[in-house]
Amino acid sequence: MKLPLGTSAGTLRSAALLLIDLETEEGVTGRSYLFCYLRAAAPAISAMLTEVERTAKGDRLVPADLWGKLARRFKLIGVQGIVRMAMSGFDVACWDALAVAADNPLVTLLGGQPCRVRAYNSNGLGLMAPEAAADEAEKLLEGGFRAVKLRLGYPTLAADLAAVRAVRKRLPDGIELMVDFNQALSAAEALERCRAIDSEGITWIEEPIRHDDFRSSAALARELTTPVQIGENFSLPEQMAEALEAKACDLVMPDLERIGGVTGWRRAASLAAERKLPMSSHLFPETSAHLLAVTPTCHYLEYVDWANAILAEPMKIVDGDAVIPDRPGSAMSWNEEAVKRYLIV
Repeated sequence: MKLPLGTSAGTLRSAALLLIDLETEEGVTGRSYLFCYLRAAAPAISAMLTEVERTAKGDRLVPADLWGKLARRFKLIGVQGIVRMAMSGFDVACWDALAVAADNPLVTLLGGQPCRVRAYNSNGLGLMAPEAAADEAEKLLEGGFRAVKLRLGYPTLAADLAAVRAVRKRLPDGIELMVDFNQALSAAEALERCRAIDSEGITWIEEPIRHDDFRSSAALARELTTPVQIGENFSLPEQMAEALEAKACDLVMPDLERIGGVTGWRRAASLAAERKLPMSSHLFPETSAHLLAVTPTCHYLEYVDWANAILAEPMKIVDGDAVIPDRPGSAMSWNEEAVKRYLIV
């Protein structure tokens, strides 16, 4: 990572990515990648992908059918954790291969057209001294970004407030500021801290409490003026449906490797559309941009540059928008020399 990401759960200085190439009998290659969080998790997820390959090899490339077959294969162990991640990465690669075979961008295969998607810069801006955070926030505006995200969850409420105010003061008028607690707070702490920043001009407050405590999250959403954002930890669309039924949030932001790849995302987008709930993305900007372009309640793309180091043609940002390339599939190809240089497994 160019910028370390300091969160309440720890500091990330490197991104462990698992690259997936799906090769068809017709010579088409679909690509995707997974973010493993921990370097030690990569071999385990890779091993699970080997079982995915063994189960699906020789089948027709119909993503929904393949997802169903794999879900049956893994029923007893459960489609959770690294099983779900492996299935999701495989699903994204399947959709990419279909779009490449059709010689169309993924967004076109899904019924849209290449366009620009509004993005916020989510690189860096972790837990640090207030003035250092303000300095880094200014740097994140390069590329024309009009929105950035700040991590909170300092040891004290006063420290959280100091960081918010320092960054907010430094940002020009019209620049949006999102904050993310990364599940750092108890329900009682969240109410106190979120009330304190409720009038600080924040675009949304993300995951202040445990991600699956929908009851407490709903109470926060009712109490606060600032929208409550959750969703990166939704485990498949079924859990997202539970959260929406509980009115646990004002905004949602599914994650490709947890929501079930492109197949799961499409179901999630339908759920958000039914409730007219703004839907953003979590990580994986290269593919998520295509999906947001056909999401009825499209809100914001979360932009991180973590994969740029190993991509032949990284995603372009113009005036704060992610530009969807007019190339087949999700337009991802690997910089093979860089892959060799960074290889960990």
